[in-house]
This record gives sequence, C-alpha cells and structure tokens, in this order.
Amino acid sequence: MAENIFIPHIGVDESGKGDFFGPLCVAGVLVDKKNAEYFQSLGIKDSKKITDKKILNLENEIKTNAPYTVIVISNKRYNELYSNIKNLNKLLAWGHARAIENILEKENCEYALSDQFGDENLIKSALMKKGQTIKLEQMVRAESDVAVAAASVLARAAFVHKISAMESEFGIKFPKGCAAQVKDAARDFIEKYGRQRLDEVCKMHFKTYKEI
Repeated sequence: MAENIFIPHIGVDESGKGDFFGPLCVAGVLVDKKNAEYFQSLGIKDSKKITDKKILNLENEIKTNAPYTVIVISNKRYNELYSNIKNLNKLLAWGHARAIENILEKENCEYALSDQFGDENLIKSALMKKGQTIKLEQMVRAESDVAVAAASVLARAAFVHKISAMESEFGIKFPKGCAAQVKDAARDFIEKYGRQRLDEVCKMHFKTYKEI
C-alpha cells in the first residue's frame, strides 16, 4: 500500500505455533485510518518485540477501538486437527481464514493482509462464501503493518491468558518455546497426571514429544 493512501483492511496473525505447551491462537483486527494512527501512537508493533506485560495492557485498547476476533485452538483440539490435516501450514491457513470470515460476519471489508507462510493459496482455498471476494495479500514480515501487528498482540495476549489458566489448573509452570526446561515440565506433568493426558497441554507432533 502506498504510504499516502490508507486502505481499511483486516490483519491476521497467530501465536503459539512454536511453543510446545499451550494452544494455537489466531487473531484478526480490522483497522481504518483513525484507529491505525491511534494504534501506532500506542506503540503497537509485532508482539515478539513487546513484553507480555505491555501486550496485556494493549489488549483492551485494541479490543475497544477496532472490530476483532480471537480464535483459541486448545491443545486437545489442535492435536485432533493436526492428526487429520498433518500439515502445520494448512492448519494455520484454516485458522487465518476463520479469523477473516469472523470479522466479515460483523463488518464489510475488501482487503486482508497476512504473514507469508507456505503456498499463498492455502488461506484463499480455506475461505468460505464471504471471504471468497476479499483481496488477500500475504507478505514476509507482515507484522510491520499496524493491522497485523494489532492481531499479533491479541493472539499473544490470548496465549498468555491460556498458559496462565493451564498453570492454575494443573499446578505446573509451563515454559514457553521449546527450551530444555520444557522437557522438565513435561516430565513433571507425566509424573503428576500420566502420559495419556499430555495431549491436553502440548502439541504432540513436536519433536520434543518423541524425545520425552
């Protein structure tokens, strides 16, 4: 998009795809010129460049000032979907398409932007009736766009909330990512609840699962 022409658009992004523990969260945010400028003034950018504390502060500002959707795919559901789809990019495309569709149910919009992953036709083919007419663009480092950045913040906030709820439910600290302490936490979980319940808290197709 040229800098001097602002087109209202939906940005979509996800959080949790690289984390062994916790759900896959996908969010979509519809921005216009007014809320885009406001979000930029708040310092909204790619969630990987913001602390979780700030993300939780920005979450309500985004939800108050823009149409949005957040999809949380729990670990059990994620593992079921992955066992059927057997491809992470197709699963991501399904989530991104649902986010776009959810916003189009509430608001009209002609343009959507997503991060580039896999075959660019994956999201397009997953879109249903309302989404088939939207102009969908995918680009590398799409989080530089304010709508995608806002979506990344909401997706990360949802992930942080869910991890916190899991820790309260199971009484175990679930480290983010796939570092060595993740395996220790998984072993603690197995000792406490048994291996058969591990699918409730982790992504089973990760190499970490086989290593445990």
